[in-house]
Amino acid sequence: MATPRATYRIQLRPDFGFEDTAAVADYLARLGVSHLYASPYLHAAEGSTHGYDVVDPTRVSEALGGEEGHAALLAALERQGLRQVLDIVPNHMAVTRENAWWWDLLRNGPASRFAHVFDVDWDPPEPKLRNQVLLPILGDHYGRELEAGRVALRHADGVFTLQYEDHVAPVAPRSLAPVLARAAGSPALANADADELAFLARALARLPEAATPDAAERAARQRDLEAIDRRLGTMAREVPGVAAALDAAVASVNAEVDALDEVVSAQNYRLAYWRTAGQELDYRRFFDIHTLAGLRTEDLRVFEAVHARALEWVREGALDGLRVDHPDGLRRPAEYFRRLREAAPEAWIVAEKILAPGEALRPWPVDGTTGYDALNAITAVFLDPAGEEPFTDIWRELTGDARSYHDVALEARLETLREGLAADVSRLANVFVQVCEERRRHRDFTRRELREALVEVAASFPVYRSYVEESGEAEPADVEVVERAIGAAAARRPDLDAELLDLLRAVLVGEAGGDAARGLRMRFQQLTGPVAAKGEEDTAFYRYLRFAALNEVGGAPGRWGVDVAAFHESCRRAAGDWPRTMTALSTHDTKRSEDVRARLLVLAEIPGRWGETVRRWRAAHADHWTAGVDPDPAMEYLFYQTVVGAWPIDADRLAAYMGKASREAKVRTSWTDPDPAYDDALRRFVTGVREDPVFDEDVGALVKGLVGPGRVVSLAQKLVQLTMPGVPDVYQGSELWDLSLVDPDNRRPVDFQARRDLLAELEAASGKGAPPFVRELLGRMDEGAPKLWVVREALRARAERPHAFEGGAYEPLEMAGPAADHALGFLRGDEVAVVVPRLVVGLVRGGGWQDTTVALPSGRWESRLTGDGVEAGREGVVMERVLGRFPVALLVRAEGGRVAG
Repeated sequence: MATPRATYRIQLRPDFGFEDTAAVADYLARLGVSHLYASPYLHAAEGSTHGYDVVDPTRVSEALGGEEGHAALLAALERQGLRQVLDIVPNHMAVTRENAWWWDLLRNGPASRFAHVFDVDWDPPEPKLRNQVLLPILGDHYGRELEAGRVALRHADGVFTLQYEDHVAPVAPRSLAPVLARAAGSPALANADADELAFLARALARLPEAATPDAAERAARQRDLEAIDRRLGTMAREVPGVAAALDAAVASVNAEVDALDEVVSAQNYRLAYWRTAGQELDYRRFFDIHTLAGLRTEDLRVFEAVHARALEWVREGALDGLRVDHPDGLRRPAEYFRRLREAAPEAWIVAEKILAPGEALRPWPVDGTTGYDALNAITAVFLDPAGEEPFTDIWRELTGDARSYHDVALEARLETLREGLAADVSRLANVFVQVCEERRRHRDFTRRELREALVEVAASFPVYRSYVEESGEAEPADVEVVERAIGAAAARRPDLDAELLDLLRAVLVGEAGGDAARGLRMRFQQLTGPVAAKGEEDTAFYRYLRFAALNEVGGAPGRWGVDVAAFHESCRRAAGDWPRTMTALSTHDTKRSEDVRARLLVLAEIPGRWGETVRRWRAAHADHWTAGVDPDPAMEYLFYQTVVGAWPIDADRLAAYMGKASREAKVRTSWTDPDPAYDDALRRFVTGVREDPVFDEDVGALVKGLVGPGRVVSLAQKLVQLTMPGVPDVYQGSELWDLSLVDPDNRRPVDFQARRDLLAELEAASGKGAPPFVRELLGRMDEGAPKLWVVREALRARAERPHAFEGGAYEPLEMAGPAADHALGFLRGDEVAVVVPRLVVGLVRGGGWQDTTVALPSGRWESRLTGDGVEAGREGVVMERVLGRFPVALLVRAEGGRVAG
């Protein structure tokens, strides 16, 4: 198997499946990537547009083209010399009727053959949920919905279900005994048929309880149930009158509320009001999404079942690599990756691990992360440090909010723990009670005290999670983050008993023994990741909007950039520790595309003009807010940043984005508690302002001065990403200018034909010689030609000089002169040099490069982007020689002889 040279991410969806992906394989090969990087394509929930809601990991998605389409895709990739990396989802599955494993669990409860698959708490302290799964699907309280006739028993061909609107659930076998007994009493049935139905009713009633702990009884239950199901299905389909008798029995039960309630209450699940999910759900979810149930992937049987198909493709050579989604949700990530590596010893494996600033990836047997650390490092080094104070002042002036990002994020984390993830905290508190009951000094702590301690410590975690082993073995880094969280909680909440916090610390770092302590430790580590993701990335990032380009997955909105030296140091570490990690600039999860961020980075260089403009806009647009609804200055400021970053953008896209942003912020409205009056007011404000011709003209005038510098920044950050240590990924469509926002905006259809045609035209024009070709290239700037050429040439350089990139050294290039701070450069393997500008507005304002030089190693160098030659000697090369004809430079050592000047 080959480590990818470069990947191209494609988001498969029902309207762009295997056949469509196969059709662009030739384009991807010409672009220069080595691997298709496919979104998950195992069988997902009906209508899925992303594939992370898998319902059957043993087969390919039919909606994307099924086995035939998949085979055709593999053949198309092979014809073009391409390989493939697949995104896999080991942490959770979608729990819909299509999920046969979940359906069996709902029908048979703890006795299900798949009870071990899902992370369900079958024995919670709440007696009402013991041996039942909470199904929070009702629009109102259970009794009200039942009495209103919106819950009903259904029958078809001997199969019984409970239905509520478009939700369907199976019926527990024992609960059907009285229904079959009713049917057996039908006068229309022959005596023998009535007797047989009565016999089946008694057989169902005699089945062992679903909660039986006896393995032999569970096996007998499964065997007997299969026989009953077969016979009942045959009778319903083939014996005259049986289907009608069963239908009549079902109708009579539905007509009697008490009888229907008796059936519903006897299920292995509890139908409940949807709002109970946040507080009482008894199974682990993906974040706070109750339709995505957590898996016990630490169980070898589950691991093998979930990975069977993907590992089969690896063994067959259909896959070279795996991208592992959300490993922090797993109980034991280190063990998981060891197991995965044993199963795929030569595969390229990257983990979707979000690293906090300063956090290092654990020494797992993987090749690296999925690139958010690289993305944020690139953004940070292109951000003007002089913009921090004025942008902070603008934010505080417009919103009246002087809090730090840390304070905003802490508030959002606490809200998340007390609301959306309250059920998860309750499960932890239940285990914490057991821990305390085993210790006489702690047994008198109340459940409320235990919950508060858990909430405060989880909210204070400085990273996504710790990785203390089940055995209690802890790395120093784990002890440090736990103690930082304990210390922060103690300082903030002096009312929390110090001895209780000491106990929690001992549990979390592995010093406290016992099954309960081990269970609390492991479950707590599965909680803090969702707290960070939901509390910060999906909440605080939409509240603290000082500078939106910093509000990115894995980012730190409270930290304003890094200097060039810090960036070089991070790249050197990556080259030494994780040379095959993935790098990225745009992904399916980024809050805004790389080109939107690039334009906003330019905005950070003109804070004075920006502040004046925003103040003028805010004063001019006050009357666009609906009377009776207080304006929302935070959302209004995000709106202005978004308009400028993504211009030109129509009112519909803006309204959709701002509607999502405001609900994610959860300040004036939310997904669970929408405020229709506010939602309508925000939509009217967005559309009204966007369609105001004066605003249109004003934005156009401002953006006109940002587009050119923004494109230079975009080219610079793209070239850096493609050549820095790691395996670069190109997100679908981003090889041209792409001004997309958060999903679903960034998953819009890509015009591959336009990209194919433009690439062919550039390849043909490149033979004209350096000056005319560069003029044509820059003349097609609006089409994105320069960016496409940068991508193509960087990928070609990686293919032609693999030793420079695959394990090649990373060395900074020294700059000297008045504009030295405006350049960034480095060498890869002494064969390839990259030089790009930064802080480009300030560069122009300061008079350009003047006599600034770059210290290229002596020798002959050739520009891959323009064809120009550069002769380097003992003296530094003047920057105008390197960047005078094209905004960025990708130089390679010439193959003998002097280069053309």
